[in-house]
Amino acid sequence: MSATRGLRATLLAEAIGTAALLMVVVGSGIMAERLAGGNVAIALLANALATGCGLFVLITLFGPVSGAHLNPLVSVMAWSHGELPAARLVAVILTQFAAAIAGTLAAHAMFGLRLIDWGTHRRNGAGQLLSEVIATAGLFLVIRGMARRDGALVAACVAAYITAAYWFTASTSFANPAVTLARSLTTSFSGIALVDVPGFIVAQVAGALLGFFAASYLFPDSR
Repeated sequence: MSATRGLRATLLAEAIGTAALLMVVVGSGIMAERLAGGNVAIALLANALATGCGLFVLITLFGPVSGAHLNPLVSVMAWSHGELPAARLVAVILTQFAAAIAGTLAAHAMFGLRLIDWGTHRRNGAGQLLSEVIATAGLFLVIRGMARRDGALVAACVAAYITAAYWFTASTSFANPAVTLARSLTTSFSGIALVDVPGFIVAQVAGALLGFFAASYLFPDSR
């Protein structure tokens, strides 16, 4: 495979995968909210299960093509380990952000909503920020700890972790700057107010660093 075709395949995989992830997260949130009859626990359960199932499929499908990062922080980690050339890093991250936004717009279009409907769901306070630190650190530990394992097992572990983190974190585990920004474009169940996005992203970066250094110590063979 030529370098140019390799880059194009990587960007296409990250674009489709990240957009699909947002369609799953936002779309299932809209559907869950409509069908749950006001029962927030049922809506969250549906949203979490759909997200976990979607992640398993997307990581399994696109992992062999691009690594299925679907997350700018995971791409930075891959670059730091020499798994993603520096020349591709910026293009991959920009693709992830653009695709995440496109996925949210597509979810709105499918459900007959305004394409952009700025989020009003406030997610602030120390507990929410700590949740994002913990959720992102845990995600990094899972990814690096499973780095040398079978691809299907990696996909299953990441999917299972995020499904669980929907429930054990106060923030419902965004753990992804591109996803966080894109979810500020929806007032639906999965949305976040734009004013709270910077705090979430800072917390995610802090969690990524914590997880990165912990994984480097615990799993030296995964470097």
